[in-house]
Amino acid sequence: MKKFDIPVHYRSSFITQIKNSRRTEDPRKKDFSPTLLDFGPVRFYLARHFGFCYGVENAIEIAYKTIEENPGKRFFLLSEMIHNPGVNNDLLSMGVRFLMDTSGNQLVAWEEIKSDDIVIIPAFGTTLEIEKKLNKLGINPYRYNTTCPFVEKVWNRSADLGKMGYTVVIHGKHYHEETRATFSHSVQNSPSVVVRNLEETKFLLDVILGEKTDNEFYEFFKGKYSNGFDARTNLNSIGVVNQTTMLASETQEIADILKEAMIKKFGIENLNKHFADTRDTLCYATNDNQDATYGLLEVSADFAIVVGGYNSSNTGHIVNLCEEEIRTYFIDSADRIISDEEINHFDLSKHTTALTKDYLSAKYPVEILLTSGASCPDAIVEAVIRKILSFFNDAKDVDAVVNDVLEAI
Repeated sequence: MKKFDIPVHYRSSFITQIKNSRRTEDPRKKDFSPTLLDFGPVRFYLARHFGFCYGVENAIEIAYKTIEENPGKRFFLLSEMIHNPGVNNDLLSMGVRFLMDTSGNQLVAWEEIKSDDIVIIPAFGTTLEIEKKLNKLGINPYRYNTTCPFVEKVWNRSADLGKMGYTVVIHGKHYHEETRATFSHSVQNSPSVVVRNLEETKFLLDVILGEKTDNEFYEFFKGKYSNGFDARTNLNSIGVVNQTTMLASETQEIADILKEAMIKKFGIENLNKHFADTRDTLCYATNDNQDATYGLLEVSADFAIVVGGYNSSNTGHIVNLCEEEIRTYFIDSADRIISDEEINHFDLSKHTTALTKDYLSAKYPVEILLTSGASCPDAIVEAVIRKILSFFNDAKDVDAVVNDVLEAI
C-alpha cells in the first residue's frame, strides 16, 4: 500500500511500529485480537486496526502539499477536511478557510471566491451542483481533489445500477457530506432514495409491498428522494449502496430485508430482475476497524475508550458497538481526561458532553480497551495512553513495554 507524506506530529512514536509488526505477522488479516500493552497497574488492549486510513492520509498529504507549493494564495476547503478537530484546527491555523459547515450551510459567500483562489475538495467528495458552481467561478474542482477513492467506488457502483435500470437505495445519513455527494451523483443515472437505518428501511419495505401509500412515502422520506421519484414504479427494481462509514452489519441487514420483500412481491424466480445483489460498498478501513472492534470486545476489561471526532460517523459506530458490551468513554483528545478521577466525554445518545467521576476502576490492574476512528491521528491515541499512565507512579516504562510487545509479535 502507498505510503503518504503526512506531518510527523500526527504519527506516534510506537503505535506505527506495533501496527507494522502485526501487519507483517498477519498480512491476510485473519487475527483481529488486540495487542496487550501491560504496564503493571494498568493494561491497555489496543485494537488490531484503528486510526488514519488510506483516504484520510491521502487527503492530508494533498492539502499540506497544496499549501506548501502555493505561497501567497488564498486557500479554501469546501468543508471540514475530515471529521477530526485537531486536523481541521491545524489547517485553520495555516490560513485555510471553510466555505461551508458540515451541514452544508454557507460560511463564505461564493461571491468572495476568485478564480485564482485554491479550493480543496475534502475526502468526503462533493456534489455535482457545487462542482458546477466552482467551474463557473473559473476554478477547476478536480485540481485539488482529495475525494477518497472508496467514495468514488460507491459513485461508480451507483452509476452501474442506474444504467441497468435499478433504483438506488443509499444506506446513509442524508445530512452527511458524503451521502449528499453520493446522492448527487446517483440521481444522474437513476431514481434514488436515502435510508438512515432499519426503521426507515422497514417503512420502505411496507411501501414496496403496498402496505403504505405513495403519499405516505413522500411524506416520510421528504428531502431524501430524487426529483420525479415515482414510489409506485421506481421501487420495483432496486440495488443497495452505502455511505462508506456505516455499520457493515446494518447495511447487510437492510439489503437482506429488501431482498426478501422483492422475493415476496415478485417470486424468487424473478429476483434478479428486481434486486441487484450488490456487495456492500464500505471501505476496507471501516470493515477492518469494525472487525477489530468485535475482536477487542472479546477481551474482558473494566471499560473502553474510543478516540475520535464527535461528528465522525465511523467513530460513532465503533462507540455504538462498544457501548452494547462495556462501559465506554468517547473522547476527542487526551485533554478530555481531566485527572485520575474525572473524564469529560461525549454522550452520543444525547449529543452532548458529560463529566464522569471515578471512571478508573479501583481494581489492580485496571484493564482498558482502546481504539479510535479512521480520522484520528495515532499521536492522539498515544497521548491518551501516556495521560492515563501519568496517574500510576509504578507503571512500567513505555519503551520497555513496547519493546517486549514487538519481540513477542
